[in-house]
Amino acid sequence: MSYTTKFLTTSLLFSLLFISTEAATFEIRNNCPYTVWAAASPGGGRRLERGQTWNLNVSAGTSMARIWGRTNCNFDGSGQGRCQTGDCTGGLECRGWGVPPNTLVEYALNQFANLDFYDISLVDGFNIPIEFSPTSGRGNCQAVRCTADINGQCPNELRAPGGCNNPCTVFKTNEFCCTNGQGSCGPTPFSKFF
Repeated sequence: MSYTTKFLTTSLLFSLLFISTEAATFEIRNNCPYTVWAAASPGGGRRLERGQTWNLNVSAGTSMARIWGRTNCNFDGSGQGRCQTGDCTGGLECRGWGVPPNTLVEYALNQFANLDFYDISLVDGFNIPIEFSPTSGRGNCQAVRCTADINGQCPNELRAPGGCNNPCTVFKTNEFCCTNGQGSCGPTPFSKFF
């Protein structure tokens, strides 16, 4: 069974799962009123003006994958340059994960019991609102989104140009980074700030 999902850069935060045994096509659409340089690992990157889309085909069995939006980028004709948020290896075509702050869609396809998993994460902070909406598939396929103005609510200690850092990125302590394994920190690193 094949399916299509949509990743919209408009709104953000939960984890859900749905069933699939084949590859996926992600339609990445910029619904923001500004340019977003979409990035995917695996997958690369694209400049998207408001309303533009990028279809990304991903193989079944892909795990530890991410999609995110980069902002305020400047690339030369060969695709080399930098982004204020979410930069990855200094290029339009990402070959690794983005530099915080960046809001993430994380996913793994055809995993345990042939289930696909997806969530929106602030593990690397926040730069733009995101929505993730499955358009077909079986199981509990629901959209995840958030319309909160996290950048506007960001505490001064976590502010970064164009975004809001996760406390681990700023303080680098076990209290916020959970480096002692599962259960080694509170409910969420952000909960002490919001």
